[in-house]
Amino acid sequence: MDNRDFKLRLEKRTKAFAIAVVTFCIYLRKLNLPEAIITQLLKAGTAIGSNYREANRAESKNDFIHKIGIVEKEASETEYWLEVIDESHILDKNASAQLIPLMKESKELLSLFTSISKTSKKR
Repeated sequence: MDNRDFKLRLEKRTKAFAIAVVTFCIYLRKLNLPEAIITQLLKAGTAIGSNYREANRAESKNDFIHKIGIVEKEASETEYWLEVIDESHILDKNASAQLIPLMKESKELLSLFTSISKTSKKR
């Protein structure tokens, strides 16, 4: 897989994650969870993909590094809000089942973007 294919696959993956976060947040609203938590998760979880797409269209290497840094921060924040929801023990069984794959993907995305950020800064 070349670099272009990797970027396209990761763009699709981050969009799929954003859609999963949106769907999860809609369900959380039905459970009457605190709106502030839902809003923060929604913003951070959807910002990963949109900022990554923007990074791939950066005007320079420094612009790319800056934008990837934003993606990394959004991925970290998403992981944080998912942990808060999990550790609050406020979910029903159905929501808990939906949370597990989101937490797994969140950790993987954060790891990927941390690696991309470090590699980009070294070059």
